[in-house]
Amino acid sequence: MNTPAAPSSFQTDALIAEDIEAYLHAHQHKSLLRFITCGSVDDGKSTLIGRLLYDSKMIFEDQLAALENDSAKHGTQGTEIDFALLVDGLAAEREQGITIDVAYRFFTTEKRKFIVADTPGHEQYTRNMVTGASTADCAVILIDARKGVLQQTRRHSFLVKLLGIRHVVLAVNKMDLVGYDQSTFEQILADYQKFAREIGIGDFTAIPISGFKGDNITRRADGRPCPNTPWYAGPALIEHLENVDVATSAMQEGAFRMPVQWVNRPNLDFRGFAGLIASGTVRPGDAVRIVPSGKTSTVKSIETFDGQLGEAVAGQSITITLADEVDCSRGDVIAAADDPPQASDQFSATLVWMDEDALKPGRGYWLKIGTQLVTATVQPPKYEIDVNTLEHLAAKTLGLNAIGVAEFATDMPITFEPYADNRQLGGFILIDKFTNATVAAGMIAFSLRRADNVHWQPTEITRQDHAAMKNQTPRVLWFTGLSGSGKSTIANEVEKQLFLMNRHTFLLDGDNVRHGLNRDLGFTEADRIENIRRVGEVAKLMADAGLIVLTAFISPFRAEREMVRKMLPEGEFIEIFVDTPIEVAEARDVKGLYKKARAGDLKNFTGIDSPYEAPESPEIRVNTVNMTPEEAARFIIQQILPLK
Repeated sequence: MNTPAAPSSFQTDALIAEDIEAYLHAHQHKSLLRFITCGSVDDGKSTLIGRLLYDSKMIFEDQLAALENDSAKHGTQGTEIDFALLVDGLAAEREQGITIDVAYRFFTTEKRKFIVADTPGHEQYTRNMVTGASTADCAVILIDARKGVLQQTRRHSFLVKLLGIRHVVLAVNKMDLVGYDQSTFEQILADYQKFAREIGIGDFTAIPISGFKGDNITRRADGRPCPNTPWYAGPALIEHLENVDVATSAMQEGAFRMPVQWVNRPNLDFRGFAGLIASGTVRPGDAVRIVPSGKTSTVKSIETFDGQLGEAVAGQSITITLADEVDCSRGDVIAAADDPPQASDQFSATLVWMDEDALKPGRGYWLKIGTQLVTATVQPPKYEIDVNTLEHLAAKTLGLNAIGVAEFATDMPITFEPYADNRQLGGFILIDKFTNATVAAGMIAFSLRRADNVHWQPTEITRQDHAAMKNQTPRVLWFTGLSGSGKSTIANEVEKQLFLMNRHTFLLDGDNVRHGLNRDLGFTEADRIENIRRVGEVAKLMADAGLIVLTAFISPFRAEREMVRKMLPEGEFIEIFVDTPIEVAEARDVKGLYKKARAGDLKNFTGIDSPYEAPESPEIRVNTVNMTPEEAARFIIQQILPLK
């Protein structure tokens, strides 16, 4: 098998023989560039990375021997080494000759260290590509010289722009298969320039390469152009990557921001705030502001494991001590006093959905941005972006790999900056509260104006005053169960008995509410979530008025019942599970709904073709198989009394 020689650009620095300690010190302090390779399927991304690993001598002898054996078994290059096999590690990738997962590889030259992410080209793996690109400073977009600019090239270029990667390399690969034709390269360059202008990529570097043959991957020792492309006078790929300005340099020029990760309190005499500087520079004596509280102070000292610093810049992990005792904890951001970031509980963002289960508008998700963790609800998307045509499409939700723009509301203000200005304070992830799975990645665009202009109006008569006047403790009695379980019947009986006890009550019934307040909602999963959110808000207002509120709704999802619980003070939400087996509920079928659902005439019916998530720890459970409605009502009242 033919083994190519390593290029001269990866030769070891002569300093290693003269002063080993100086060489090791220089190696330790090399800058690090993170970049991704992306493009259409079979454009040669894995082959290029394999070539880089081989040329940089990052492959041990046993790995090389295994690569030669694998090339003979799985390779696509005849008797030559198939460099793609160094990166395509999954069995499925080798069998199909494609990249599926994100593969990270490290290599180094004498000037710089590199971490490269090989991202998949298939549309169904968009989430993998976004994951790889989220920390990248540079993107190498590969184009097969035989095929030119394809839809997947456009899609990945759009994602690169969306994710804020400022440095783009257009690597026209497989030039050896078109005879190193200059006109082919120039036509591809013209086509890509036109598209790049449309999506806002104003500057990029185009390089004709052959990942397999090694043309224009590294610079020649004599500095002359590659003999196969004498018409190209630009830099080789590695030469260009060695000189790309990393994001850390740009972020050092911005205003100071440091999300607080940990409050360091080893003893009574020391209180420091530890974190990674997201942008800017800080020195002792600088005036700073704690966001979102707005408290101000000055930096007393900058502490590190190696001692105090006179200055710290973006990318460094430090501990700051302040001159004043101010309230500051994990999730807060210490920022320049005269230029603080925004704090808001409502904003617009671009969302990349990464989960098999579609977005559920109105449902509460964990939102993690920097060191902050809050509950966020997502409104129905304004539109979904077709990443192939860039069209804005109407959408009620977002499915796997979909990208859209939506508005968010959080349960408390978060500190952020637009993603275009600061990736660390503008990028976030959404986490499903029940599965703890990361379901989406987002990029904040701007704060909503209404978040600044709409304020809570204080009133003098409090909810305690309303409750005291009625001589009772407000409650929300939340009846949940399958259709036909007896929720409405039992809730009505409970209200009758409470009324006879001179209690102030109101019953919100699922069917009745859909005649007015929720008449615009259907029975899709998203509409069911919005149905419960609205009812929860109404029930909260009624509880604020001092009432005992009874609600009879299927409310099939635990997340929404938990959402309503959190709207109310501790102990005021009473979940009552009307536990009736589906066969019993279906046998009753007073409204004939089960029959319609079984016949396919009624879609999204709970228990038939839509799930019901039974309560795991309800405050009260009643079994209507063994109890009459009157008995169930008396049992419930015994549990909730005495009511003040």
